[in-house]
Amino acid sequence: MHRVGFIVYPAFSPMNLGVTSVFEAANWKMGSQAYEVTLLSEHGGPVATSLGYEIQTSSFKRRTFDTLIVAGSVVPPSATPALLTYLRSAVHRTRRIASICTGALVLAEAGLLDGRRATTHWHFARNMQRRYPKILVEEDRIFRIDGPIWTSAGMSAGVDLALAMLEKDFGTKITRAVAKLLVVYHRRVGGQSQFSALLDMDATSDRVQTAIAYAKEHLRSSLSVDVLARAAFLSPRQFSRLLREETGHSPAKAIERLRVESARLMMEAGRFSAEEIARKNGFGNRERMRRSFLRAFGQSPQAIQRTVDTLVA
Repeated sequence: MHRVGFIVYPAFSPMNLGVTSVFEAANWKMGSQAYEVTLLSEHGGPVATSLGYEIQTSSFKRRTFDTLIVAGSVVPPSATPALLTYLRSAVHRTRRIASICTGALVLAEAGLLDGRRATTHWHFARNMQRRYPKILVEEDRIFRIDGPIWTSAGMSAGVDLALAMLEKDFGTKITRAVAKLLVVYHRRVGGQSQFSALLDMDATSDRVQTAIAYAKEHLRSSLSVDVLARAAFLSPRQFSRLLREETGHSPAKAIERLRVESARLMMEAGRFSAEEIARKNGFGNRERMRRSFLRAFGQSPQAIQRTVDTLVA
């Protein structure tokens, strides 16, 4: 049985608790107590969340776990001396220590991230890099594994991190079953960007939204300005002007961003060849896709694929 200690503190975000559902669902699917999850705090007893309600915890003092996970909060947490001491000693007797979102700042303060690659929520990543220059902060990652230390980005990324833990412990089959049970994307790998072109182009007007939705459904087709304008019930000139005003992109740039985003997701799913990905997303051939990736990410599809393969190995 894997013993998981989940460390919380006053004003932690209750969204963190969704991570524990991965371990709960794994137990249910396997029909056994594969994971034992204990909510921990320095003194034990009730701990108030950022919304004010309390949860019951046990003290982490003199406790040993296979996995320790430090929760995150909307406001960067301030670790107590006792918590820092516990984490520094735990690293020598714990198989892996992880953080969710701003919980990485606690690991950083304890010195556990020095000389390692780590991530946290993009909003706090650069501040963490300034405060802790010995860490190689990768601000555009869903999660990062460096030896026994696991860090994740925003709080929802903690679910991806927990699924990756499950996959390491029990394999792909059970992880897919748990992801399906939780209705989440299976293995949104650590190399995936925290940023999304699909979110960047969240237009405000119904007509531009309609055109973008049409484009997402027809990426493999020719998506000229005339075609998109017809979908928006606008003239090509009106459509181009509104799209730029609402998203900051020209029609050509917007379609390219949607295509590279879709192509990257397919690449991370690991089920398609480069030729299929290029064809299904309207690039026509691998060379055009390569040039688009270089413009969007500064990396070729092959480089991104190597990163994905390394992170899931």
